[in-house]
Amino acid sequence: MSYRTLNSYLKEKFGCKVYKISLSTGCTCPNRDGTKGTGGCTFCSQGGSGDFAAKPAPIKIQIEEAKKRVDSKFPKSIPPEKRKYIAYFQSYTNTYTDKNITIEKLREIFFGAISRPEIVAISIGTRPDCITDEILELLCKLNKIKPVWIELGLQTIHEQTARKINRGYTLKEFENCFYKLKSAGIEVIAHIILGLPGESKELMLQTVKYLSKLNPKPNGIKIQLLHILEGTKMAQEYKENHFKLFELEEYCEFVCKCLKILPPEIVVHRITGDGPKKILIAPLWSADKKNVLNTLKNNIERFIDNKLQ
Repeated sequence: MSYRTLNSYLKEKFGCKVYKISLSTGCTCPNRDGTKGTGGCTFCSQGGSGDFAAKPAPIKIQIEEAKKRVDSKFPKSIPPEKRKYIAYFQSYTNTYTDKNITIEKLREIFFGAISRPEIVAISIGTRPDCITDEILELLCKLNKIKPVWIELGLQTIHEQTARKINRGYTLKEFENCFYKLKSAGIEVIAHIILGLPGESKELMLQTVKYLSKLNPKPNGIKIQLLHILEGTKMAQEYKENHFKLFELEEYCEFVCKCLKILPPEIVVHRITGDGPKKILIAPLWSADKKNVLNTLKNNIERFIDNKLQ
């Protein structure tokens, strides 16, 4: 088993170390404001799955503040003027326009980010039901300047689970949007969640297999551990039913099975994720990020060694 990490991909593509900086468009979500639903997906916190993202402000200010938060990670040998970043619009649905965030406002925000010399690409988190023809045209214009990545929520291919988590769109809608973006030359990163209530490991693997067999394939994948966060509908469900969650070793071993399925051309952007400690209900082991990453690393190395013997 081998897989392509985001870190190696970024070094290959941009020739240097690159860090993401979390920014905000100020968009909400059609699954929150009543257009498609209210309350959002049942796992989604009040921060809109972007609890570590910046607060809305003029994009220039957001970028400068976000750079300060990650600059300590760069080696001291790299001076500030040589540091490179990906502008990451994470919270809520960043291509969703309404009376507060118009297409003109989004155009101003995205062009304001992509035009900066230290920004090498922009990554935009969104839903498949929020890529209109007008949005696609904007994305294509941006993509002619620098790479544009669309981080597209899928979570699961199983419609029964999708209804349970109040996702608000069908697998067919995901497919239509995916192919539309790929046909336009836009890179797509698909998000999935492992551990959704009611899903067996085989059902989770079916989601990974589905993405692996798409033609053309996604450019990347984010594998997310399910977190139960205070204030979500899923937190209430967990308190009432206490459904099974992954244990640490179990999760790490299962991630190896997922990675084995993925073809090498799909870049693995994430293999766990972490929720804010102050609102994390479970699994509590996920709060120790260093231990989680070390355990994942050890499991992956052991899996590779076993395959070579």
